[in-house]
Amino acid sequence: MLNTVYQLKRPRQFEIVFKNVDLDEKHVLVRPTYLSICNADQRYYQGLRDKEILKEKLPMALIHEGIGRVVYDPTGTFSAGDNVIIIPNIPTEEDEIIGENYLYSSRFCSSSEDGFLREFVSARPDRLISLPEGINPDVAAFTELVSVGYHAIERFDRTAHQRRDVIGIWGDGNLSFITSLLLKKRFPDSRVYVFGKHRQKMADFTFADRTFEITEIPEEIEVDHAFECVGGNGSSRAVNQIIDHIRPEGSIELLGVSEEPISVNTRMILEKGLMVLGSSRSGRKDFEGLILLYKSHPEIIDYLEKIVGARITARSMDDIVKAFETDIYKMSGKTIIIWDK
Repeated sequence: MLNTVYQLKRPRQFEIVFKNVDLDEKHVLVRPTYLSICNADQRYYQGLRDKEILKEKLPMALIHEGIGRVVYDPTGTFSAGDNVIIIPNIPTEEDEIIGENYLYSSRFCSSSEDGFLREFVSARPDRLISLPEGINPDVAAFTELVSVGYHAIERFDRTAHQRRDVIGIWGDGNLSFITSLLLKKRFPDSRVYVFGKHRQKMADFTFADRTFEITEIPEEIEVDHAFECVGGNGSSRAVNQIIDHIRPEGSIELLGVSEEPISVNTRMILEKGLMVLGSSRSGRKDFEGLILLYKSHPEIIDYLEKIVGARITARSMDDIVKAFETDIYKMSGKTIIIWDK
């Protein structure tokens, strides 16, 4: 069966290609319905990655956050018409130590293979999870991003010491909002402090115990552990500010992505005996755990609706370009593509 794929050929230029999809007995055919644009997609779209990386990756269909509707399932796992979350990480082996999202052999949609800007996605049943009824599809579209925050918190819970009176989150963007919200729900007895640049953005962090502008942090403020959700050019300043305000033997969880190496005060990392842990992407267990958290704390969905930004229906190539261009200039929030192909 021929599948229509909308690939990014070069920065800011999409093209339509047709690829064959084998209807075998091991894969489920899903039609994407709601998609969400990630910062990683934007780095490809705007050509902000290294030229050699762009040359290696493109052409490629973008988008790795999304949900869809089952069209055909020969495995009997789902029924036609079921709404599912699509897991973009595709492991090809199992390891008793290393998680599926850290294995070199794993493939990832919109990075090492085509993303969800396709008419159909052919996926193994274990790469799909049934979408609970009643969840706002705009929020469900960026479940993958929320699962990244969930994954980082799971790793934090396994490795950080148990003094968790104050947990700090640096950043005021989508990932910071998500991570601080999940932290407050997972550890309700901990105080969650958010440190950001934009007071107007932090006004939406109504669940946080305190918020601080990074230029006005009182010297006496300390945290037991911290999450860095800044990335980019601000990573160095954020990490070093965390080192200044974290108590000895705390843990620093790095989630922000930077294209260039950053400078970090390793002397104080050693002096304070800090633990630095990097987290990236997520696996099926994180999606499953997140769905359970949604069910036990349904108010999380209500909070996440606050970061739904532009909603753009895509029926043509021009609509796809409009969605990405709109996303560049957004003040905040997630740009949702209603995939009507």
